[in-house]
This record gives sequence, structure tokens and C-alpha cells, in this order.
Amino acid sequence: MDDLQLWDFRFIDFVDIFLVAILLYYIYKLVKGTVAVNIFIGILVIYLAWRLTDYLQMYMLYSIFDGFMKVGIIALIVVFQPEIRKFLLLVGSTNIGGKKSIFKNFKFLKNEDQTTTDVDAIINACSKMGASNTGALIVIERNNNLDFLTTTGDEMNILVSQPIIESIFFKNSPLHDGAIIVDKNVVKATRVILPVNNEKNIPARFGLRHRAAIGITEKTDAIAIAVSEETGQISYIKNGEFMMYKDTHDLTEKIKKDLA
Repeated sequence: MDDLQLWDFRFIDFVDIFLVAILLYYIYKLVKGTVAVNIFIGILVIYLAWRLTDYLQMYMLYSIFDGFMKVGIIALIVVFQPEIRKFLLLVGSTNIGGKKSIFKNFKFLKNEDQTTTDVDAIINACSKMGASNTGALIVIERNNNLDFLTTTGDEMNILVSQPIIESIFFKNSPLHDGAIIVDKNVVKATRVILPVNNEKNIPARFGLRHRAAIGITEKTDAIAIAVSEETGQISYIKNGEFMMYKDTHDLTEKIKKDLA
């Protein structure tokens, strides 16, 4: 009975469990809604099978799974390269106690009066700009801090509203080129230059604006809204994949859900 010390639970054990829970939470947020979640589940199944065959002393199957697990770290780096990059950026942009604190990502630790993005104003502006074939690219921060991009444009501190969004992207406005970055309910930068994705095949009718939206949402967990200057079509881009919406109400609800 000396070996079974159920009540010998140290404070450091609690810290260990808590940190593992945070790690799993961040992994879940990174793979949620992507094909990576299926790969992650597959790897988890293989890991459990590896442990089970070891426990049951099924040596042949164990040797197969063991060989896979030994090279698994290389496979993980290759398969989850975009997610690993997002995770490292997420960790690097986290400030303990600040607005990007990891603790504030948990809903039960969030302040009730936390400012939320006025999605309705943004989508109404996009709908109006689409009607006049005015091109626009709006990037909304989530967990990853995008301050490293604001220096490529003009730093701002403007409260989000429909007239503000429309005036920024007005064709004769000096601010209409490039993207804007929205953090919570503030336009923090305009004329931002985003990394462009040249690898993914997209329809020819979509140009640099959509490639830039794909690029930034692949490299970070931000979401983007693009309005085509040629067709007026509104596109929603997340995790490097874009969807076209005709019903702005559905798009508004989708964005609110992703920002929750």
C-alpha cells in the first residue's frame, strides 16, 4: 500500500495538469474547423494503439507502431507545419496579464464588459461597397497579435463604424490601398501590406487581394473579409480557405461565432 499514494497530490502536480490543459486547449483552437483535426485524431489513435500493444506485450504490432512513433516527430513537423507556426506565433505574441493574456482566452475568465467587434457595421459596409464594386480587405485579429504587420502601413486608433470602413476604402481615399487590421472594435492600421500566397490555386477572377487574405489567415489565426473590385462579391477567409457569401446575415453570424 506504500506504493499507492492517492493523497500525495502536490501543488506542482496541479500546475502540471493545468499547463497540460492549456496546451491541449491551444492545440484544439488551432486545429478546430480544419482538416488537421482529423489527422490529429488519427495520430492519437495510433499513439493509444502503441501504448496498448506495449501493455498487452503484442511484440510484432508494438514494433510496427514503435517504429512509426520514433519518426513521428518528423511527420508531425511536416504535416502540422502551418499549425506549429501559428502556435509559436500565438505563444510569442502572448503577454501575461495583458489583453492577449492566455488566461483571457478562457470564457470563464473573460470580463463581461470586454469590447467586441461590431461585425454588423463591417458587413453592412462590405455589402454597400460590393454594390458599388469597391474593393476592400479587412483583417480581424483573434488570438495572434498582428502588431508586426502594422508597421507596413499607417497605424491608427479609430473606432469601427460603417461610415469609417466605407471612407477608408473609398476609391479616392489615400488609405484605400492594402488591408486594414481590426482589433476588437478598433481599426489599428490601414494600408497594411500582407504576405501573399502564390502556391494555392484559386480562380483567375480572384487577384492579389484574395491571395493576401489567404496568406495572412494561413500564417496566423486571423480571419479576413475581402470585397472583389471586379464583381463586388464578398468572400470570407479563414485558415487559408475562402467562402463566398450572398446572404450577409449568414456571414455575420458565422464571423460572430468565430470571434466568440
